[in-house]
Amino acid sequence: MKRKTGIIGAILIVALAGASLFYLFYPGRGSAQVLAMVNGEKITVSDFNHEIGNVEEQAREMIKEEPAEFLEGMIVRTLILQEAEKQGILPARENKGQEGSVSSEESVIKEFLEKRFSSAPAVSQEEIEEFYEIYKDRMEGKSLEQIAPMIEQIIGREKQQKQLERFVGDLRNSARIDINEKHLKKLAVKPPDSNTEEDFLNALKSGKPVMVDFGSNSCIPCRQMRPILHEVKKEYSGKAEVLVIDVYKYNSLASEQKIQLIPTLIFFDSNGKEVHRHQGFMSKKLILEQFKKMGIS
Repeated sequence: MKRKTGIIGAILIVALAGASLFYLFYPGRGSAQVLAMVNGEKITVSDFNHEIGNVEEQAREMIKEEPAEFLEGMIVRTLILQEAEKQGILPARENKGQEGSVSSEESVIKEFLEKRFSSAPAVSQEEIEEFYEIYKDRMEGKSLEQIAPMIEQIIGREKQQKQLERFVGDLRNSARIDINEKHLKKLAVKPPDSNTEEDFLNALKSGKPVMVDFGSNSCIPCRQMRPILHEVKKEYSGKAEVLVIDVYKYNSLASEQKIQLIPTLIFFDSNGKEVHRHQGFMSKKLILEQFKKMGIS
C-alpha cells in the first residue's frame, strides 16, 4: 500500500489543486462563464465556488501567472471522476455543489485509483541487477542482496507512475475537451519583472556593491523575497545595485555562478568580486547586516 500512496497522492494534488485554486483567482466570482467542456460537462467559475481553500499569497500569484496548468488539473480531475462514475464508484457526485463535496470527490478519486492500481507492477531480478550496476557507486558499499528490496521498491514506483501517466493520457486523448482560450487568456497576469544577463554584467561594472538574487518565479521562497528586495533596492538606491535573475531564463549564467539551490543571494563588492553568498530565504535583517559588513550604509 505504501508504494502506491505517493503516486495517488501526487495525482490528487495536481487534480484537486487545479479545481480549488484556479477559481480563487478568477475576477468574476459567481459567474457561470464556461472555461472548458469535458465530455459535455462544464467547468465554470460557479463550480469552483465550493472548492476554495486557503492558499498562501505567493502560490496565488504563481497560479494567476499560469492558469492553464491548473485548468488542466481540473480537466484531469473531471476525467477521473467521470471514469469512476462509469465504474460505479461515485457516491459523492450527487452532492456536487454542496458543502464538503470536494473532500468527498477526493475520496472517490483516491478509492478509484487505489482499485485501478491495486497490484504492484512486477519487477524482475534482471531489472534490479541492472539498476544496481548503474548506481553501484552510490550504494555506500552495500551488496546487491542488501539493497535489492529498496531497488525493487524504487523501480516499482517508477513503473506505477508510468502506468498512471498512461492511464490519464488515454483518458485525455479519448475525451471531448473544448477550452475557451479567450476566457483563459483573460485570467493570466504578467509575471513580475526580472533582470537580464546584461543588467548583471553592467551592475558588476558600475563601481557599486551588488546583491543578486538568483531565483525563479515558480519558487515560493523566491517570491517571499520579492517585497524585501524591493524595499532594499529602494532604500539603497544609488548606494548598491539590487538585481533579480531568473535562473531558468538565464541558466548559463546560473551555471557560471555555480547556483545549486534557489534562491541564492550573491553579494559582490564595488570591484565586482564575490564576497558572500547565501542559499535559501534571507531576511531583510540579515541582508542589511551583510551590507554593513561590506561598508554599505
